[in-house]
Amino acid sequence: MEPIQIQNSRPALSLLVVEDDKTAIEVIRVIIPLKFPKITFHVAGDGNMGLALFKEYSPDIVVTDINLPGMDGIQMAEQIKAMKSDTRFIVLTGYSDKIRMDKFNEIGVCNYISKPLDLKKLFTAIEKCIEEITLERP
Repeated sequence: MEPIQIQNSRPALSLLVVEDDKTAIEVIRVIIPLKFPKITFHVAGDGNMGLALFKEYSPDIVVTDINLPGMDGIQMAEQIKAMKSDTRFIVLTGYSDKIRMDKFNEIGVCNYISKPLDLKKLFTAIEKCIEEITLERP
């Protein structure tokens, strides 16, 4: 009789950060893998690259700035949601205007983090998204 293999491990989660601020991205590149070592991590410097990486890797969570070169964060989020509606978004923003926030609320945002970036708030937002995803997956 052949042994039966039971897999009880969940597939690893993945995270895409789309940010054009070079200082912020360098900090994020170091800190996120240290804080969340089990998450696959991708980084893009603009909305077009973010969308391309999303198409290639289909991450579960997208952390994005609103104001990006080329395609902005809202346009990118709309296209991502059309491809994978259960994607979680965490928005980094220096803006607080109602129109932009309403647009992201329509798309479906897990959390907003005001700039300058507060790493503790970012970690909390990522943990919240991970918790939601984990509860939804069988």
